[in-house]
Order: sequence, then structure tokens, then C-alpha cells
Amino acid sequence: MAKTITIENFYQGKFDWVPDSLKKEIGHFNVFRFEDFTGKNAKSIPFSRRDYYKISLLLGKIDIHYADKTIQIAKQAILFSNPQIPYSWEREREEQHGYCCVFTPAFFHHFGTLNDYSVFQPTGSPIFELPDEVIAKISGLYERMFEELKSDYVHKYDALRNLIFEILHITAKMQPTAGIPHPEKNAARRISVLFLELLERQFPIEDHRQRLSLRSAADYADRLSVHVNHLNKALKETSGKTTTHIIAGRVAQEAKILLKNTDWNVAEIAYCLGFDEPTHFNNFFRKQLNTSPTKFRND
Repeated sequence: MAKTITIENFYQGKFDWVPDSLKKEIGHFNVFRFEDFTGKNAKSIPFSRRDYYKISLLLGKIDIHYADKTIQIAKQAILFSNPQIPYSWEREREEQHGYCCVFTPAFFHHFGTLNDYSVFQPTGSPIFELPDEVIAKISGLYERMFEELKSDYVHKYDALRNLIFEILHITAKMQPTAGIPHPEKNAARRISVLFLELLERQFPIEDHRQRLSLRSAADYADRLSVHVNHLNKALKETSGKTTTHIIAGRVAQEAKILLKNTDWNVAEIAYCLGFDEPTHFNNFFRKQLNTSPTKFRND
């Protein structure tokens, strides 16, 4: 199944050591060139979730598998990974070129909200193919990260956070914008963000005895202390989808992940996802994907 890799696992797997500072820091940050830990002896990237954030500038042909999707990158792209969504990638050559920076959620405590950016939201796209002129600009930002990290500047970590935000802004400007939101839309957006955070907090499903506690729109509205109609209106304004539609989509996504990446039987997966009977899960899955769980697993 999609296991969770910790920041300690990352260092141990790539370098066979874990920085002493990791235990002392409130929030951790580091930056790397892929050449530093790829080559003939490089290990494959497993399909897994991480407990940290990672922004990767990927140069070269590569297949990226995230959540239940596969994206083929022909030349170059940037990947924003977060603790909610599992991913892996397959490169066509032994060497991988580019950069990545890793940081824990605590690194941005009181320094802005990363989840406000669509690339880190469950319904957003975390992968963007980039033109050459943007590659040069973002590569320069990574090189500046190396310089800041090596410096003895007292505010270097603030400077590093600013460089990450600059990458986020460059990418955000490549996406369509709806203009300046009205106050009532800001309120709807706040409710929507709280709902999505609560929804994602139930995942990943890592044990066949684990079970979703919130399944209906009313469950989420009750937890958020709003009327279910108010929650539904907010989500319709911000996403164009109903509460039930979003919940069903996320449950279906997790169902696909579990079917493809665990050996649990369909009844166990149905139980984990909050279905009282396997037949109810089968009907739900068929309605969402026009196929049965068993056929999806075997295809």
C-alpha cells in the first residue's frame, strides 16, 4: 500500500545518515541537486506519502504517478508534493537532473499558509510542465537557496521561505485567475479550506482496521459548526461541486489507491471507507467509475 515516508526515512534512504539538527529544529529545511543522490546506484522512488513537503524541479523525460493519476513529462516540470497525496516517479535515464527542496510543516509555522495555494490543495494540480525561460528563473532560485543555506546571515531562513514563496508565485501566475474575490467569496473560501483540511485529515488509510469517521455532508457540517446548506453553498461557490460530490470523489480516489496498492480484500476496503456492506461499496464504486472494484484492481 502507499506507506508514509518520514523526513528521517528520506535522509536515511538517500544518504545513510540523518542530520543531528533534525531533532533540535522546530522546522527543518534543506535543498539538493538531484545529481547528489542519483546515478547507477539510485533507488527507485516508491509509491508513498511523505510527512514533509517537497518541491522538485525535474529535468528530463519522466512518468509521475500521484494519487490515482499518471502524468508523462516530455521535457521538464515542477512537482509540488505534500503530506496528503502519495506519489512516485519513473525516470527514463539512470541520472536525474534538477533540484528539490524539502521542509517540514513546522518550517512555515506563522509564516503564511501553504495550503492557500492550489498546488498544495487536494483538488489542485501539483505538476506543471514549464517553458525554458521559466526553468532558468526557477533554477536560479534554487541556486540562491544553496547560497542562503551556507551563509551565516541571521535571517537566512526567512530568506529561504521567501524563495519558496517566489517559486509558488511564479507557478500560480501560470494558472488562470478569476480576479479579485468579493468579501462573501472570501468567507466561502475559508469554509471550503476548512472543509478540505478536515476531509484530508481522515487520510491516508494505513491499516485495514482504520475506518472513516466522517462520511456525509451532515457529518462535516456538524464538525465545522455550520448548517449543511451553508457548507454546500460555500463549496458550490468555490469549486462548483456539492459537498457530497467532493466527499464521494475523495473516497473514490482512496478506494483506487487501496485497490491498486494493498492486498486487502474488497470487504476490508469497504469497511475502511465507511461502508456497512461490501455491496454498498460495489454500487458506489461502479457509480463513480463505471466498473467494479475487482475489475479495476485486475486491469
